[in-house]
Amino acid sequence: MVHIFSPSTGRLPRKRIGTAASVLTLAAVLALSGCASVPPPDGAMSQAQAQLQAARDAGAADYAPVDLGFAQDKFQQAQAAMAARKYDLAADLAEEASADAMLARTKARLGAARAEIQSKLEENNRVRTQNEEAKAEAQQHAAQQQAALATQQAAQQAGGGAPAPAGSAALPAQEPLPDLPAPSSSTLNAPLPQQDQGQPGQGFQNVPEPSQQPNGGQP
Repeated sequence: MVHIFSPSTGRLPRKRIGTAASVLTLAAVLALSGCASVPPPDGAMSQAQAQLQAARDAGAADYAPVDLGFAQDKFQQAQAAMAARKYDLAADLAEEASADAMLARTKARLGAARAEIQSKLEENNRVRTQNEEAKAEAQQHAAQQQAALATQQAAQQAGGGAPAPAGSAALPAQEPLPDLPAPSSSTLNAPLPQQDQGQPGQGFQNVPEPSQQPNGGQP
């Protein structure tokens, strides 16, 4: 049995070459049209910029500098992608920048709240210390007054005198009584009034002198 092989020419038909070129051209056109159909992510870029500003206003530069730096870097990359018309990449970077900015703002608020609480605690401790010092000073002053009073009382007792009452110092000194005039001699030599003999029992009676008794008689 004899097989007869036809010689290969090694070239593609012109019809197939034209078809392949048409397919490649169509693919390129579709790719270009697909890229042109993606709109610029203006909304995502605006939101990322607003979140960055809110984070700065919340104090993220002081309380969350690392997260704020990440957000700023992502936003700058998104701007570069927008300039290169890589809108898909720009949209993704803008969303990441917004997320990092929101995280930075949250950490900043938390840090500010902690700082305020710490400040209030320190103020309360300062006021408490002042009150304790004032109380201790008042107690010391009272103890000094008591000690001085005890020393004064001990000195008065050692001197032999009873401690003066609290209100004695406030009493005014009494003036001496005036001298009364002496009675005259005529008043002293005046006879005493005689009592009526007919009315015994009234007042005192004069006792007769011994010269008036009868001689030789016994009473």
